[in-house]
Amino acid sequence: MPSEVEQPVEEVVRQLRALATPEGAAALARARALLADRTDVVAALSRLRAEFGADLGGPAWGVARQREKARAAFGPDADRMLFTGDTLEQAGRPELADRRAARLLAGGATTAVDLGCAAGTESLALARAGADVVAVDRDPVARELTAHNAAALGLAVQVRDADVVELVAAARDGRVAGCTAAVLDPARRAGGRRVLDPAGWSPPWSTVVALLDAVPCCVVKVAPGLDHDRVPEGVEAEWVSVGGSIVEALLWGRGVSTTWRRATVVRAGAVHELCADADPGRAPVAAPRGWLHEPDPAVIRSGLVATVADQLGATLVDGQIAYLTSDAPADSPWVTSYRITDVLPFSVKRLRGLLRERGIGRVVVKRRGSAVEPEALVKQLRGKGEGRAVVVVTRVADVPTVLLCEP
Repeated sequence: MPSEVEQPVEEVVRQLRALATPEGAAALARARALLADRTDVVAALSRLRAEFGADLGGPAWGVARQREKARAAFGPDADRMLFTGDTLEQAGRPELADRRAARLLAGGATTAVDLGCAAGTESLALARAGADVVAVDRDPVARELTAHNAAALGLAVQVRDADVVELVAAARDGRVAGCTAAVLDPARRAGGRRVLDPAGWSPPWSTVVALLDAVPCCVVKVAPGLDHDRVPEGVEAEWVSVGGSIVEALLWGRGVSTTWRRATVVRAGAVHELCADADPGRAPVAAPRGWLHEPDPAVIRSGLVATVADQLGATLVDGQIAYLTSDAPADSPWVTSYRITDVLPFSVKRLRGLLRERGIGRVVVKRRGSAVEPEALVKQLRGKGEGRAVVVVTRVADVPTVLLCEP
């Protein structure tokens, strides 16, 4: 459906309520069938408007498209929920929300507030975990979505219109909005762009810090690129990656924190956690050996590369580059290992000649500490050979270097 930016908020709320009726459900089912048949957008909208009217046809098509995008993360629940484009973009992964809720409530908290509920992902997770949940947002669209989604999934969530900044400022005795546990996910986009300065988040960084100070049992979702110097004393910072990409960063309140930094890696459904109670410093540096290890992004962002290096008996190839090397492959969730076949100074001509000699015609290019554009280099190195290789363009002892590896 059109986003709340494109239409008056009152109209979006009216459309959402219409879609929650039996006739709206029928329109959504028809829209899903048209999507499944890959019907042209113009034709699909024409059919929906002819069958259900303009007031339901267009919104049903929009929500059906959002549900299709959400299905990978929300599974069958997506087909009972309502989303807008903006709220789906902000919504986290339900399995990670469940993980956060379980940890937040592990200490015995029974009441929890979702400060800025969007489509209600956090509220739903807290309710599934057994808490009495209050969902707060000034945006009527967010409140409507959260109320609908909770009811659709058979969960009890109390939805309120309140200002998060004011609620946090009024927090007392470890409670906010009358609850002992809190989740805050500040909006970090405006006008379709990421807001890099935390002071420009909504609510701003000052409210994040105030919540962490006032409510020990809380968790705040922050930008993965958050400067480590901003993390308050006694607050655990965690970076989470799924399938090799960072999906969220979290600040845990002092009543929930159990370590200094945590890297969490989710691979093939398994969750792996790496913790450090203090800064491990930098790993030692040495020349490349038989194997190259690429740390997971969560390990890099959490500053725990040296911890992994110590576990693997590995060293950095360069003091400023997060590539590790050792004499053996690593059976570890924290790194991906490649056997190094050649180490040579960076030269496209020399590299092309070596690949031709080896019968290698297809390469994957990785880079770190280099301005080389991987896609452009792949085209330059493409040849007639059937072999494959991984080309790592990096720096070794501050010298531009290529590490040729087996895939």
